[in-house]
Amino acid sequence: MSDLVEIRWHGRGGQGAVTASELLAEAALHEGKYFQAFPDYGPERMGAPIRAYTRISSSPIRQHNQITEPDAVVVLDPTLLGVVDFAEGLEDGGLLLVNTPLSPNELRRELGFDKGRVFTINATRVALDIIKRNITNTPMIGALLRALEVVNRDVVREEIRNRFNTRVSKEVAEANVEAFDRAYTEVREG
Repeated sequence: MSDLVEIRWHGRGGQGAVTASELLAEAALHEGKYFQAFPDYGPERMGAPIRAYTRISSSPIRQHNQITEPDAVVVLDPTLLGVVDFAEGLEDGGLLLVNTPLSPNELRRELGFDKGRVFTINATRVALDIIKRNITNTPMIGALLRALEVVNRDVVREEIRNRFNTRVSKEVAEANVEAFDRAYTEVREG
């Protein structure tokens, strides 16, 4: 990978968008790539819409600002559809990944979105089935890597284990890895 990849994450406070951004960046670090990961929120509280950003490149990254023209947009919370203009700045060839039970074509019709590649995954169902909580960050990372392989899956699995083993139980860490893997296989493109 020689080009800069910019990803903008949309979620609600407490859903793990910032953690997802950081996990992807940490995986890039372990692959010897350059990266940035940072949130964009002010005094918001849990449940308020937030954005997070990830940049990954094989060359040094000189810019240090919000991502306004992302290569990919990841929407962790389907209740943001119609509330936040998450497609703002997304180029015609960009990638949109949304946590929704809708198919990519249904989502396109509902949003009137006719540009770029569209992927959907019911990450809420994956998280509830496996993690037993509606925190969709690790399933969304799995779906994103299927759509846009910016880092190696195995490296991300290890980052999930490393991050969660120090903060929660080993069982919860492994559940997150399982959710990551399931979303990787279940994501749909349309």
